[in-house]
Amino acid sequence: MTHVLSDIRILDNLLALNLNVSLWSARRKMSQEDLGGAELPPDDLASLGSKRIADPENLKVFGTLKARAFNYLDRHGVRFMSGWAIPEEKAGEIVQELLSIRNEFQKEKEAFLASYDQNVQAWIEKHHQWGEIIRNSTVGPDYVRGRMDFRWQLYKVAPLEQHADNTAVLEAGLAEEVQGLGGTLFGEVSKSAEDIWRRVYHGKTEVTHKALSPLRTLHAKLTGLSFVEPHVAPVAEIVQAALLRMPKKGNITGSDLLLLQGLVCLLKDGTALLGHAQKVIEGYGPAFVLDALLAGPDVIHESNASAEQIDGIVDMDMVDDIHMLLNIPVIDSMAQHPAIPSLGLW
Repeated sequence: MTHVLSDIRILDNLLALNLNVSLWSARRKMSQEDLGGAELPPDDLASLGSKRIADPENLKVFGTLKARAFNYLDRHGVRFMSGWAIPEEKAGEIVQELLSIRNEFQKEKEAFLASYDQNVQAWIEKHHQWGEIIRNSTVGPDYVRGRMDFRWQLYKVAPLEQHADNTAVLEAGLAEEVQGLGGTLFGEVSKSAEDIWRRVYHGKTEVTHKALSPLRTLHAKLTGLSFVEPHVAPVAEIVQAALLRMPKKGNITGSDLLLLQGLVCLLKDGTALLGHAQKVIEGYGPAFVLDALLAGPDVIHESNASAEQIDGIVDMDMVDDIHMLLNIPVIDSMAQHPAIPSLGLW
């Protein structure tokens, strides 16, 4: 994808957030004694695995809560250094959600620890043949408590401008991290669009309004991080314009669905997306991009008074290729086709 540069001044609008979620695996290393003192290969050749000393089913909820927190931050921030960069104006909202997840984590943790001894005993009884191996490796609830935690650090990042050692300033590495933010963001957009395409739009001839939800989430992320790179705001405008075209009621079919499918395909292609965003920057407007996604075989006449139309004929081979991509049957030649024309950009 095209390398995207970001200015160090965007740090004025960002906060960095590190999330640390520690989970207890309920695993202990196997020992030679567990196998009755059997002769084993030397350590440089092979090593023993691990044994579970508690039922993993009782620990699944903690992995689920960790994933929920990570997914939430991915939806509202962009990966940065060892955590996420989040919009400063959304910090309060984001921390409130993390507080909610942490409270649930702590509640589940206390419930797990309250019945810890009984759960371990039930696990031993379930695997009574190997009960002694489990019993010899059990740990107390206080040990487990110290290994389960949910916390974060929120801080402001600023460039190192003065230091006794000038090399420390020049080699701080922060500028490179910031310069990569734009590319990281568009990479995350592409990955999200791939997931949206697979889960929601691939091969569909009809969807409900629930299909708009992941696009609204993506739009909110782009809007919140619009200052990261000049092309982000135009992409957000394109997504918003498409959402506004959707009917208020009823299922989404026909040209409306084709528009959404074309939009998601565009979001998957980072190079094409940047090119179309550039057209918006140049004054063509998001409507121009959306109309191009639905362009059919008819001639689109250029108006000298408007930059929102383009002269030319859509290549029918391209239209057929896009139909194959979208897995949509070719319909009547008078109908509109989902096409993502190059617009002279790639």
